[in-house]
Amino acid sequence: MSKATEYREMSDEQLAAELSQTQRDLFDLRFRASTERLDAPSNLRRLRRSIARIKTIQSERALAAK
Repeated sequence: MSKATEYREMSDEQLAAELSQTQRDLFDLRFRASTERLDAPSNLRRLRRSIARIKTIQSERALAAK
């Protein structure tokens, strides 16, 4: 899942769970990168951008709620 429209359709709980899972995946990839066992370095960039998208949507929702 990478499109912002897909993230916008999720509930707040689903977004929080997706953020948590994506952060765990990023940690795992960083760990593998440090041990030089990373197959696709582009996945690091993809996960970082996904995290940024999710956090942006969460902050937009928080501002709209105020």
